[in-house]
Amino acid sequence: MTDQELETDYLVIGAGAAAMAFTDALLAHSDATVTIVDRRHAPGGHWLNAYPYVRLHQPSAFYGVSSVPIGNDSLDVSGTNAGYYELSGADELRAYFARVMHRHFLPTGRVRYFPLSEYLGEHRFVSKLTGKSWQARVRRKLVDTTYVEGSIPATSPPPFEVAEGVRCVPAGEIANIVERAERFVVIGGGKTALDACVWLLEQGVDPGMIRWIKPRDSWWTNRRFRQPLTLLPEFYRGAAIQLEAMAQSSTVEELLYRLEAEGLFLRIDPDVVPTMWRGVAVGEAEAALLRRITDVVRMGHVRRIERDEIVLDQGRVKTSAQTVHIHCAARGLARPPLRRIFEPGRVTIQPFLLGFVCYQFATLGVVEATLASDEDKNRLCPSINFWDVNRDYLSAFLATLTHDRARKAYPTIANWAKTTRLNPLAGIAHLREDPRVIEASERIARVERTVIGNLKRLLDTSES
Repeated sequence: MTDQELETDYLVIGAGAAAMAFTDALLAHSDATVTIVDRRHAPGGHWLNAYPYVRLHQPSAFYGVSSVPIGNDSLDVSGTNAGYYELSGADELRAYFARVMHRHFLPTGRVRYFPLSEYLGEHRFVSKLTGKSWQARVRRKLVDTTYVEGSIPATSPPPFEVAEGVRCVPAGEIANIVERAERFVVIGGGKTALDACVWLLEQGVDPGMIRWIKPRDSWWTNRRFRQPLTLLPEFYRGAAIQLEAMAQSSTVEELLYRLEAEGLFLRIDPDVVPTMWRGVAVGEAEAALLRRITDVVRMGHVRRIERDEIVLDQGRVKTSAQTVHIHCAARGLARPPLRRIFEPGRVTIQPFLLGFVCYQFATLGVVEATLASDEDKNRLCPSINFWDVNRDYLSAFLATLTHDRARKAYPTIANWAKTTRLNPLAGIAHLREDPRVIEASERIARVERTVIGNLKRLLDTSES
């Protein structure tokens, strides 16, 4: 079959949150045409495969594309998020990204969208339904949003052997169980495992029926310090707490313990020192709920599940054929070798500051649209790895501080950052007279000159 030809300024591979945020910013700041190619049947990326009870760990106000709000900016009145701003779930997010594509992108006449299509390289792609293929003539750049794409349990097999007859399911399948389980074993230490445990407990499962296998324990960010709108002063106070701790601590360990003492960082077990930091926000009510699970196994990774025992790196524990084992052990965020984000003919989407992925990937769209030189673009947005171990928290924060001032020197980028809802601190200027904001500003002013230097020293002297 002969390739059909098309012309486009940008060829975007993927239609997940990163691709949508980047494209939205590109459309708003340029006259570019964009062709989006995605192997899934609808926009939304991994949200199309998400487990049914998943929700954002950050308020909806900070998520999605800049031009289209999500949610109602309302406070939850029940559940573990009560008193905080709403967290969108999988169904809402899937509908949101479909609405962005079909009611905002496509009506511009500047976007073409090819779902269920496989990118083959060299600007060529093919429909998985019809076999029809296209060769794109890309006038400006290919945009690869898949380079740091993670894996999730719903689409990844367990990274361990499972004997015949063992009940082992990904996180989403526990919502569809038809045969009562004798016990539940949750395998994994990240957000998916946390969500699975919380959901089981919220459904009334006795904590004694849950075993949690954690290869590593994690520090979690207290969601109280990640709130928008009326609660934004607390967010700003959290920034002051972090900067003070970074300026005054003599070791990484001291820094983390100071943040815990201030309530900004949480850990589930106060007797276990976490070695993982993924930037995930958790509410205090969730943490309290999770502490009800006392059967916690810390023997490394699961290697094999037999009908009567689970084999781990450092030992074995008993199990049974009537136990449901919940696989939450996918790799999660990818950490491939870093490459320059902006290159001739190519943009490789990667993080360049700490957290709030939609904000930073939209920023890349603004930078691409408004600056001419790839050298300047990379100077403002040098790539970093997604965070995993405790040390990554410091290095990502340092990257954020170091390059934020450079981006502020460009009026278009700076003005956009002050107004976009994706920037968590964009609204702080409207609260300058709030006593809490005044106090936080004073605390920041006292330490801001020493933060970067001490962060560099901490990173130079730390091992992990």
